[in-house]
Amino acid sequence: MALNGIQIFKLTPKKNCKECGCPTCMAFSMKVAQGAMKIEQCPHMSDEALASLSEATAPPMKTIKIGTGAEEHSLGGETVLFRHEKTFVSKPRYAVALCTCMDDAAVEAKLAEIPKVDYDRIGERMYAELVYVNCGEGADAAKYTALVEKAAGLGRTLVLECKDPEIAKAALAVCKDSKPVLNGADASNYEAMNAVATEAGVVLGVSGKDLNELYDTTAALEKLGNKNLVLDTTGADIKETFANTVQVRRAALKDQDRTFGYPSIVNLVKIAKGDLHLQAALASMFTMKYGSIIVMEQMTYAEALPLYGLRQNVYTDPQKPMKVEPGIYPLNGADENAVVVTTVDFALTYFVVSGELERSGVPLNLVINDAGGLSVLTSWAAGKFSGNSISSYIKENVEPKVKSRKLIIPGKVAVLKGDLEAKLPGWEIIVGPREAVQLVKELPEVTEINYGGVAKKNGSKAYGKAIFLNEEELASTKELISMGKKIIIQMVPTSPIERANFE
Repeated sequence: MALNGIQIFKLTPKKNCKECGCPTCMAFSMKVAQGAMKIEQCPHMSDEALASLSEATAPPMKTIKIGTGAEEHSLGGETVLFRHEKTFVSKPRYAVALCTCMDDAAVEAKLAEIPKVDYDRIGERMYAELVYVNCGEGADAAKYTALVEKAAGLGRTLVLECKDPEIAKAALAVCKDSKPVLNGADASNYEAMNAVATEAGVVLGVSGKDLNELYDTTAALEKLGNKNLVLDTTGADIKETFANTVQVRRAALKDQDRTFGYPSIVNLVKIAKGDLHLQAALASMFTMKYGSIIVMEQMTYAEALPLYGLRQNVYTDPQKPMKVEPGIYPLNGADENAVVVTTVDFALTYFVVSGELERSGVPLNLVINDAGGLSVLTSWAAGKFSGNSISSYIKENVEPKVKSRKLIIPGKVAVLKGDLEAKLPGWEIIVGPREAVQLVKELPEVTEINYGGVAKKNGSKAYGKAIFLNEEELASTKELISMGKKIIIQMVPTSPIERANFE
């Protein structure tokens, strides 16, 4: 059971030294009990107290590390069932499945397809982080090891599904340094598989025919001293898999049952049974409820774009705004003579604006002000994006580095123009457009614009696949065309280019 603040306080040195950042040891103890601080942050805590408190104050779900270097990933470490209660800690990782039952051509085709999905969204790399290698029925050590070697060539973290200890040992011999997951322990072989995983120093995956067997096998492995585990909650069908995954998470977090306090593996290949549309729906569901490793048949842009967007939205801290670091961001090879464009540090605003500016090809210095991670209008209303804050930042951080004295501000805060002209003498203040897409009107270098999707809404009309424009948007589009801009439609980089008639 988790300790309360009073119980933790009794074991503190009671010095009130403030070295931990808290005014008193009681305040420190309360923060530790709430999970806001770690007991190790007290520099005067005795070894005996640390030993007794570390386990008791640790999250009910262990944090498990897999992979190495840039491909190291954290799983688990969760403390709440619902994101609004605090935040989710470790985002689920997606694995693309290979199997010894596939022929060589199918294996090579899939290995070639996996790297194709690799893009950035709001500063985060989106790609299939894991490759799941299944040892199919009848496969020998040589065949499985050869497939593992091929999969390892992608440089992704591997998950090996193999229930034969000898075959697993042979496969790990060629990839153990990359710290894969060995998913193969059950009630019939857990002792032998534990020995193989422990010798190789890798995470061991545990499964059972039902939750009772899974629990007993996990407890038996813990008695053998292995707490470097993940739990395969995949059942016979969708209903059973969902129930298993949720019950394991609830038992760990609500009932404080640490035997179930491990990340989970959900194998959609087994329960979707080749239905790729069903697989995509299930991947979304288990992203929210509560897959740590989600195994899929494939990962194309069709699956990736909505799935990674969902993951990013769910696995961000709701108590912290998504923001980028304030500073000067040169775009398109901008130097000290390039025009200055400014906006707020809200991540979505930054990536939308910077994306439009980069596609223009015009050298520009994008200056990001510290606006508390809020949008343009919100930060302006809160006084965080004001004439004072913008002018102060320009004087202190921009003027010493940039010779240009042209500053473009967002159209939504055009009211700041007069104030900035007074506070920044010598600067030409230009009011930019209200929408990022309209930046191209001021940039003659832009000759082609891609519409990657415009949502359907009241009063809109279809002008292509996933392109719905209302009268205002249509008028703006026609204006761009009249200026000589070519409008094309391409949903994702792999889809064909569509040319629409906007009449």
